[in-house]
Amino acid sequence: MATAAGETAYFQRGSLFWFTVITLSFVYYTWVVFWPQSIPYQSLGPLGLFTQYLVDHHQTLIQNGYWLAWLIHVGESLYALVLCKSEGITNGRAQLLWFMQTLLFGIASLSILIAYRAKRQKQI
Repeated sequence: MATAAGETAYFQRGSLFWFTVITLSFVYYTWVVFWPQSIPYQSLGPLGLFTQYLVDHHQTLIQNGYWLAWLIHVGESLYALVLCKSEGITNGRAQLLWFMQTLLFGIASLSILIAYRAKRQKQI
């Protein structure tokens, strides 16, 4: 399948809204996993109370969930590389950008690449 020169280097940055939500969530989750004693639970309202309950009663689940989330992001980023190759995105920089963006932001990035694939398949 022949691709246009621009398609071999296709990359699209994701939504700033979702990247902000995901970044803040992962920062908070990291804080909960590694420094739970420093969290001002009472100042965070219902989120703080829920977090304190989880820390007090389900610490192992929180820690395992944290590493599972990172593992899922690694899997998604590897899948993004597979999609790049199958869609003719051969530019190394574009592939690296897809890999890094998907590693950090998961499905918020991967969904863009999947939508690109679906759009290209409809054109064929």
